[in-house]
Amino acid sequence: MRAVVCGVVGAAALAGCGGTEEGSAGPTTTVRDPDSIEVFNPCRGALSDEVLQGVGLDPATKGILTDPPTGVSAWRACDWTPLDDRYGSGSRSVMVMSTSHTLDEARVKASAQVIRDTTVNSRPGLVSKEQNDPDACYVSFEAEQGMFEVRTSWLSTEGPRVGDLCGMTEKYAAAIEPHLPK
Repeated sequence: MRAVVCGVVGAAALAGCGGTEEGSAGPTTTVRDPDSIEVFNPCRGALSDEVLQGVGLDPATKGILTDPPTGVSAWRACDWTPLDDRYGSGSRSVMVMSTSHTLDEARVKASAQVIRDTTVNSRPGLVSKEQNDPDACYVSFEAEQGMFEVRTSWLSTEGPRVGDLCGMTEKYAAAIEPHLPK
């Protein structure tokens, strides 16, 4: 899974600090614990076959990266292969990641190269690449639970690779976003 799962824990401790309350004896710090939030599950039917087909993904190709069967989890992630070449062509997969980690954490992650800020429909987001994942592009966007990430990656160096991977990812993210909780 994306290296952010391991690297963001340190950033979470920094990014999770709260403010102060006037009239109290001293600063009150609230630490946001990403491991205590039950995140939306894109893997178990929340994204129906009809939704997946509508955004151009083949439900029959689902791969599960991480999906604990019950309880809280800081990450849930599944991927599918495209049904068609609407956003580009070549052997690739599209992963939807649901996490309690935040966009601010993704922005400061040491192994991430933020390419640009973006908006996924109405949600603030960013486009990035990972140092250890050169054949993939990520679009991360805000959610009340933390954030969602959509990752498009090439599966093979053989055959055509037509289209801008980050552009493809932005299009998939925009298509999937209305089906995800705010």
